[in-house]
Amino acid sequence: MLPYDKFDTASWSKMDADVKFTGKDIEHGDSLPLSDLYTHLKLDNGELLLDPLRFGMARGTLNSTIRLEGQRTPMRGRADLHARGLQLKALFPSVEAMRSSMGQLNGDAQFTGTGNSVAALLGSSNGNLRLLMNDGIISRNLMEIAGLNVGNYVVGKLFGDEQVKINCAAADVNVNNGLAQPRLFLFDTENAVIHVDGTTNLGTERLDLSINPDSKGARIVTLRSPLYVRGTYKNPSAGVKPGPLIARGAAAVVLGAVVTPAAALLALISPSGGDDNQCAPILKEMNIKK
Repeated sequence: MLPYDKFDTASWSKMDADVKFTGKDIEHGDSLPLSDLYTHLKLDNGELLLDPLRFGMARGTLNSTIRLEGQRTPMRGRADLHARGLQLKALFPSVEAMRSSMGQLNGDAQFTGTGNSVAALLGSSNGNLRLLMNDGIISRNLMEIAGLNVGNYVVGKLFGDEQVKINCAAADVNVNNGLAQPRLFLFDTENAVIHVDGTTNLGTERLDLSINPDSKGARIVTLRSPLYVRGTYKNPSAGVKPGPLIARGAAAVVLGAVVTPAAALLALISPSGGDDNQCAPILKEMNIKK
């Protein structure tokens, strides 16, 4: 699933370049809400630097710095990406339930890797990904729109056919030699807090994830055992794991063990968001657990 087209780095040493480019209007489909583009590109002795590579996206910004050392064999790359203020109603314009949402997506990612394709760079990468989303919606219908059959199955098992409000989705994922493992990955919904753990291998493009809901109060999720998502990115499969769900007391212990990721994710909440950002309460609660 990841791009395997190779970079032609042999030609990069033929010339040097220093180019600034601004694109005010970008013509594209409605599914990719991109606007203003600005980049400063430098090619020097086979090393390519884009600093910044910046887009307007979903009424927010996607700001990145990309460095590709083409004079090395294999090529070495580094990417620093920062997403701020991506509005969910602009990110999913075709989802009617999201049109009244005031939620947004913020995130940071830093990766280094070696290889002469995007797939090779990610498959060997080391780094970290942090994402925070508030005030969203999830449903089987949304998974169908996205073409995610496994997502459709998982959401159906957790919530049936209901449309469920997501108060907060938070992820802090560490990547070591292409193996991504969450230190924290949860969805705080109106019915339950959903915990996701396991691994995904960017080199082999395989998934091995467990999904464990912790019901809230009287609103009971009918699922009695955790779910799994396994297989390849192209052909994933999902099912019910043997054994009971994690107990509520054990869930509290798990939350208490993720103090550092919770504190790091708090930094993604924009000060201008104030108390409206529904991720703040759950992250602060996790941050003070002993």
